[in-house]
Amino acid sequence: MLQGLSQPQKAVPARWFYDMRGSQLFEAITQVPEYYPTRTEAALLQAHSAAVAERVGAEATVVEFGSGSSIKTRTLLRAMPRATYVPIDICGEFLDEACAALQGLFPALRIVPVEANFMNPVNLPLPPVHGDEARPMLGFFPGSTIGNLTPVAAVDLLRSMRETLGEGAHLLIGMDRAKDPARLVAAYDDASGVTALFNLNLLQRINRELGGSIPVGEFRHLARWNPEAGRIEMHLEARRAIRFEVDGRPFRMEGGETIHTENCHKYLPGEMRVLLAAGGWRETEHWTDPQGDFSLILARADIEQEA
Repeated sequence: MLQGLSQPQKAVPARWFYDMRGSQLFEAITQVPEYYPTRTEAALLQAHSAAVAERVGAEATVVEFGSGSSIKTRTLLRAMPRATYVPIDICGEFLDEACAALQGLFPALRIVPVEANFMNPVNLPLPPVHGDEARPMLGFFPGSTIGNLTPVAAVDLLRSMRETLGEGAHLLIGMDRAKDPARLVAAYDDASGVTALFNLNLLQRINRELGGSIPVGEFRHLARWNPEAGRIEMHLEARRAIRFEVDGRPFRMEGGETIHTENCHKYLPGEMRVLLAAGGWRETEHWTDPQGDFSLILARADIEQEA
């Protein structure tokens, strides 16, 4: 955090978005009209979850990385009635609420919540199994969250997921496709201002948890398309020259200077396959919507991919 604020292009890790308030605001973002990824991916899950269950096994252990509210997961679990569900999320309070709601909908479902940073390999608290007793493993990573990472970091995460899930596991992942930049910018700068609140909440969290004195009202949300990197960037722009402290260290910003808070990379289908392969996954199914806006991909970790 402090190192990022000391750089010429100030930056804050995106994981700081997700305190309780940030998690709630992100769920609100998924409901705004401009944010097409959530409803498009939900329709793809509705159409293809049965095929996933048939390919992987209805009794699989479903491990969701960054589970949030687990809303999309409900569609998948309805197709896998004998599954065990392992949600991993960095916000324990939000995780507890989501698990309680899910248990009410699926009383017989075994839920094993894990509060952890899924960017690193996670030791899953599951009982040891042997031979034919072993359940198939299905990683679930919806929402095109992989796009928040640089390609190098995304490959590292895919490798980490493979380590967490083990050989022969499957991964069901959502990835947003490259498209008209105007549509992309609108999706990250909605007219009702929910994404702006989400972005600004990061500063409020810094003030609260790190003794910051950031004048939040002197910043505005900014979303812009970076064509060279193929991504939407979110920034917080200072409206005027300001000074503030974080954890006792002084900082200053000029008017128009920004704090880079998030990347959202967009991919072509061929680029998706290359990214997955670099992370040790082989694409086995690839579904998209009629407009070609979004991809839902089923991939497998195979022993022969070790090289």
